[in-house]
Amino acid sequence: MTTTLTHRFATMDDLPALRELMARAIDQLQHDFLTPEQVQASRHVMGLDTQLIKDGTYVMVLRDGQIAGCGGWSYRATLYGGDASVVAREPEVLDPAKDAARIRAMYTNPDFVRQGIGRRVMQICEDCAREAGFKRTEMMATMAGVPLYRAMGYEPIEDVLSAPIDGVQVPLLRMGKVL
Repeated sequence: MTTTLTHRFATMDDLPALRELMARAIDQLQHDFLTPEQVQASRHVMGLDTQLIKDGTYVMVLRDGQIAGCGGWSYRATLYGGDASVVAREPEVLDPAKDAARIRAMYTNPDFVRQGIGRRVMQICEDCAREAGFKRTEMMATMAGVPLYRAMGYEPIEDVLSAPIDGVQVPLLRMGKVL
């Protein structure tokens, strides 16, 4: 049986399904990289910023109609964090001539890991950022995402620890790439 991958940009109606996928991805895919306490704390660091949906820059890759992965790119200054996260968001618009577009909120459905889904989402986001005039991208990577991002040409910029959440900090890695 042949499966078909398609993609489309998310709408606000997709929020319940996206949030469910993100919770599963955090719970199931971070354990090889974080302590159980850090996984729990990461729920307050990670997540979806609905500004991405409002801006039309949040993409979903679907396999036979099911969300296999999602992620976005942004022309705004916010580097990471979702609506419910403890991270401050910065809605200022970036200048493609001097700033890097942001790659944001990348998640793979745990049922579809190691099948090229994350790569597909990333490629769509990079293509969109390039079409918008950006020459570079940056992201704040989770430890679980670092292997994929390195394989796609992203280089480390700086190690970061999240603000403490119930005394627990989550390790992150700011990464960048020239498009």
